[in-house]
Order: sequence, then structure tokens, then C-alpha cells
Amino acid sequence: MTQQNYTTLFLDIGNVLLTNGWDHQLRHQTALKFALEEKEMNARHSLMFDTFEIGKISLDDYLNQVVFYEPRNFTLAEFKHYLFDQAKPFTEMIELVKKLKKEFGLKVIAISNEGKELMVQRAKTFHLKEIFDSFICSGFVGLRKPDPAIFQLALDISQALPSEAIYVDDRKLLVERMATLGVKGIHHLCYEETKKELYQLLVG
Repeated sequence: MTQQNYTTLFLDIGNVLLTNGWDHQLRHQTALKFALEEKEMNARHSLMFDTFEIGKISLDDYLNQVVFYEPRNFTLAEFKHYLFDQAKPFTEMIELVKKLKKEFGLKVIAISNEGKELMVQRAKTFHLKEIFDSFICSGFVGLRKPDPAIFQLALDISQALPSEAIYVDDRKLLVERMATLGVKGIHHLCYEETKKELYQLLVG
């Protein structure tokens, strides 16, 4: 049996390499921190977030509608500083990806649902350009997972055949969606299991 030669690793970022950028847990934490009415904030978030995440509005515009729709005793700058500061790295996963990239000569490409400003900030803070060759980010390309077009765009930009690629995401549905294009998927649940699965595929 011929060993499969993988050339490209597609990776989600939130909950794989870093904590999520702005999920329900962080919104809850932030609502408590700033004494916000969480139900109203989440209702406004649900109406505005998709538009923000595909880059149609700025982070400031989104926050003005979701948080600063009435006077606050804190500033937009203070709120954003707090938001950016909550991101934390999963160091073991980051180091694993760096090691695999070097060891197997992989192209490593991000496929992420993330607003533009959040992605730029997180990439800068955690030196993600040292890991990724390209960022297929919803805020940059105007497409969101699970839209198959964002997965196809990632393949087109990487110039990888589906059979040459692996995709890692913490959401099983998104792994399944990428698999419909012929890409081998790993549903990321923990560092040790993902490490084991990646080496099984890459070493054969």
C-alpha cells in the first residue's frame, strides 16, 4: 500500500491554537466585568455578528451597536483593550504545529471565522505569521464556515490537492464539511489525541 504524502495542513485557530476570540463564555464574562445587560447584548450580537465576521462592518461599528448603544462609564478603547487581552495561547498546540511544519515541510494555512480586527490583533500578539503561510479568514474573504466556498478558496490558494491535505477543527460539523471536498479531517478535542492522529497520518 502506497503511503499518502500530505503537503498541506489547514487549521482552525479559535479553540485549537488560541482561545476563542468572542464566544458566549467571553461575552458572559465581559457582561459581568462591565455590568452589561447580557440578554440585550446577546440579542444585538446575534443580529450584528455575522455581518462583522465577514468583514462588512468594523469592530468599532459592531461594538457601537452591541455595547455602546447607550452611554457607558467606560470607553470603547478600554473595552477593546479588555477584549483583546483575554486571548490566551494553547502553547503545546502551537509548538506542535511549528514542529510538524519543519519536520514534514508542510504548508500551514488558517481557515478561521474571525472579524478582521480580531484576527489582525491575535496574529500580531501570538506571532501567528511564524506559523501560517496564508490566512483564509472570514473577515478578509467575506465567507464564513461552513460555506463550502471558503474551504474551496483555501484549497485554491494553497494549490493543494484535497488528497494532499489535512484539516483540523474543534467543531465536528466543519470537519465533515471539509471532508466533502476530499480533505482528511481531524476533530480536535485535546492536544494528545490530535498529536497522535496527525503523526499517524504524516508518518503513515
